[in-house]
Amino acid sequence: MAGELTLIVEMVTVLGAATTGGYLANRLGQPVLLGYLLGGMVIGPAGFQLITLEGDIQVLANIGVALLLFALGIEFSLKDLLRMRTIALGGGSLQIVLTILLGGSLAYLTGWVETIPTAIFLGAVLSLSSTAVVLKSLIERNEVQTNHGQIMLAILIVQDLGVGLMLAILPALTQPPATMGLALAMAMLKAVLFLGGAILAGKWVIPPVVQLLARSGSQELFLLGILVLCLGIALLTAALGLGIEMGAFVAGLMISNVEYADHALDRMLPMRDVFSTLFFASIGILIDPAFLLANAWVLLGLVAVTMIGKAVITTGVVKLFGYSLKTAVTVGLGINQIGEFSFVLAGVAQTQGLFSPRLYALTVGTAAATLLITPFLLRATPHGLAGLEQIPWLSSRLRLSQDPLLFGQTDDLVGHVVVAGYGRVGQTLVRMLYFQGYKLLVIDNNEAALQSLRGRGIPYLFGDAASIMLLEKARLPQAKAMAIALPDPMATRLTLNRALGLAPDLDITVRAHGNSEIDPLYQLGAQEVVQPEFEAALEMGAHLLLKMGDSTFEVQQVVNRYRTRRYRDILPERAGYWGAIDLETAIEGLQRHWYGLLPTSPLVGVSLAEANIRRVTGATIMAVDRHKHLHRYPTGEMVLATGDRLLVVGSPEAHSRFETLLTAKT
Repeated sequence: MAGELTLIVEMVTVLGAATTGGYLANRLGQPVLLGYLLGGMVIGPAGFQLITLEGDIQVLANIGVALLLFALGIEFSLKDLLRMRTIALGGGSLQIVLTILLGGSLAYLTGWVETIPTAIFLGAVLSLSSTAVVLKSLIERNEVQTNHGQIMLAILIVQDLGVGLMLAILPALTQPPATMGLALAMAMLKAVLFLGGAILAGKWVIPPVVQLLARSGSQELFLLGILVLCLGIALLTAALGLGIEMGAFVAGLMISNVEYADHALDRMLPMRDVFSTLFFASIGILIDPAFLLANAWVLLGLVAVTMIGKAVITTGVVKLFGYSLKTAVTVGLGINQIGEFSFVLAGVAQTQGLFSPRLYALTVGTAAATLLITPFLLRATPHGLAGLEQIPWLSSRLRLSQDPLLFGQTDDLVGHVVVAGYGRVGQTLVRMLYFQGYKLLVIDNNEAALQSLRGRGIPYLFGDAASIMLLEKARLPQAKAMAIALPDPMATRLTLNRALGLAPDLDITVRAHGNSEIDPLYQLGAQEVVQPEFEAALEMGAHLLLKMGDSTFEVQQVVNRYRTRRYRDILPERAGYWGAIDLETAIEGLQRHWYGLLPTSPLVGVSLAEANIRRVTGATIMAVDRHKHLHRYPTGEMVLATGDRLLVVGSPEAHSRFETLLTAKT
């Protein structure tokens, strides 16, 4: 009986360790993948020696790999790939090739690996990034729709597509040099024939089968049928010598074109998560902390070379395709880690005998370390670039922001409305103002989106809206109003702060990306802050009230009251206080300084409204520390007192003017 229960005991042990490790990683703000690796390491031979990979756990881990790649195939978006095909297909492919060449060449020339096939396989492992970690970080920072976010995802899609090709072709590198060329040709021929058959089956065979399963009305039959298709095709490719991973990925691609693809993915995700967790935990079981500690300097060197080399390559590729250096650096530092599918490739290399146990262990350790560093690097990059932009001579030499290019008739650009951001919101605004006959100037750094403006003769600036040089060209002091509809929260705050530094009296309307941004944007000087989700709720509520018999006047009064109070009456109750946002997040990228208020200062006893500090100095008071109590986003009614500490943001010139005001003699 004990032997019969061995598999269950091992599964519970591995999944329990992975769950514990994943929970701890999540609580520490790290990818759960690192927790799975750590959990496996703790129970493996290098830890408490509860589990070895001799037996059925390895088989279950292989099923996890198959399901992981199957789900990747279903989720593959041809639409997203084609939408940014130039940077995706051109830039993504170039990034993969250059990373393989750089990583493989360095490893081979330094003697770290002994054969060219091993070097190529290692370069392929290094070329892949983590879609899961990058996407999660972009979502958390609300940067998915930003220019750099879209470029990252486009390149990641190509990398994911490249996994399938690598799994089909790279194992042929294990053949002797004399027959390697023939083996590669045969592998490519097999892959082409298999893909051709898969395309035909995906068009004529798979859809009727999936439709038949769906019409049965049984969720169990549907799930079993999809699972059999996935593993059956994976076994077919294994028999052809292409590996189960290639088959699982192609099976996902075949299902992705069926109308029931989303339902299939929804049913498969729980199974994928369980079995893929076993796979990542099984990698952790192979990690030896003592070995990594003994090779700590080697590991640190590998991490540095990998992340720096990959960042340089990606930055150069993105810059080559015409994007600003700032965008290119952000993308380069965002996808310079080693991804989860690199573990799959490394496992194949070890199975094929290309990776020695030492090389495999160092590769896994390097991948884990880069995944650990990535979230911190993604958070720190905007701060670092914003800091460099504040140094004029350095910013101009590095040319961090794209040179603003002005298109259209601008000789009479007075009394115009500036629209920063030409996405969905910006396009609607421009259309509305254009047909009302107002002069316009649009700012955006997406050339494709701006092409439609040329035909209508609407002037626009091509570049980053937060660039001071670009804002100066927008003639803000002569503008009538400005609307900021940028997808990046940090760029929104920077643009608002710098625009008011150039034109303190300018009426600026800003789009907020979340509840917590409303008060900080008002504090920075926006005349109106619009939160799209709340506006949608107000419009829906107004429609319902009218349908239920309330008068138009009454409904308008209700809507106006909510807007006047900055949506506070409809903010979620779980918010501890209005404007509950971390102050550091609200002012990131802005130059800030704390000032103490001495008894001799002319500001003592004066309300913020009377002082009119933003109008006089261009600076903004974001918080007041009084008797160790922090008042965030103080209103104009607040009267300043001796001993107050003021958190001020603004340009260097604004800080200088504020210091002069603070120490002026009454």
